[in-house]
Amino acid sequence: MNLYVIIAVIVIVMVLVITNIQIVPQARAFVIERLGTYITTWQTGLHVKTPFIDRIANKVSLKERVLDFPPQPVITKDNVTMKIDTVVYMQITDAKLYTYGVENPMLAIENLSATTLRNIIGELDLDATLTSRDVINTKMRSILDEATDPWGIKVNRVEVKNIMPPEAIREAMEKQMRAERERREKILIAEGQKQSEILVAEGQKQARILEAEAQKQATILHAEAEKEAQIRKAEGEAQAIREVQQATAAGLQMIKDVHIDEAVVKLRSLETLEKAANGQATKIIVPADFQNLAGVVSAIGEIGKK
Repeated sequence: MNLYVIIAVIVIVMVLVITNIQIVPQARAFVIERLGTYITTWQTGLHVKTPFIDRIANKVSLKERVLDFPPQPVITKDNVTMKIDTVVYMQITDAKLYTYGVENPMLAIENLSATTLRNIIGELDLDATLTSRDVINTKMRSILDEATDPWGIKVNRVEVKNIMPPEAIREAMEKQMRAERERREKILIAEGQKQSEILVAEGQKQARILEAEAQKQATILHAEAEKEAQIRKAEGEAQAIREVQQATAAGLQMIKDVHIDEAVVKLRSLETLEKAANGQATKIIVPADFQNLAGVVSAIGEIGKK
């Protein structure tokens, strides 16, 4: 009988020891209470708690969490009601404060996020709200991180997910955007036409410049050609004069070489006078020695005899 009791006691003790052995996994923390009072926080590893005295009050995950809250209605500075959807990235840094700091931490963060968002948007008008996401994110993160610090929670980031203005505002914004796009389109078309006209004018200007340059070059070439022609003509005339003079000189030399006497000269003068008389001239110059015509005639007869 005593043996069975001993075995039973041993079994009970082993069961109690085994059931009170706890292994804390990575990125987790266990909050331990002894007789209802916080005693310690178990970190990663093997732990044994005292049976019937110690208990695990809370098992806390130390991983970063993403809290996607439903859209919150807010009113801007210019009295426009809209809904804004935010996302909060938070992480538990102190398991004890998280366990004992606030009754429902997630609900507390949600309500705090909504009130903070309303306060921030209430200081901005509609246009600033739509274009100041970074400002809203920074202010909300700073305020939430400071408020949740006593709860053992650190707010890493806050992001504005969606901004949903009323339907009338959206339609007005769409019309404004359409008008802006049409304005930009007209500006682009006008700029294109302007650039096209500038290019056409530049082309015409360049064409006129090239045409003037061509005419100038043609004029220069024509002048050069006329100059060359006149030079060639003058050289030809000079050559002709030289040849005439050379021929005259040669004739005179031949006359000199054949020893023509006075009678031949007078005969040639008579022939010249005859030609002048047959011409259109109304005046005839008679040589001073014309009275010696008889002598010339007799000299011609003597030459004929010879």
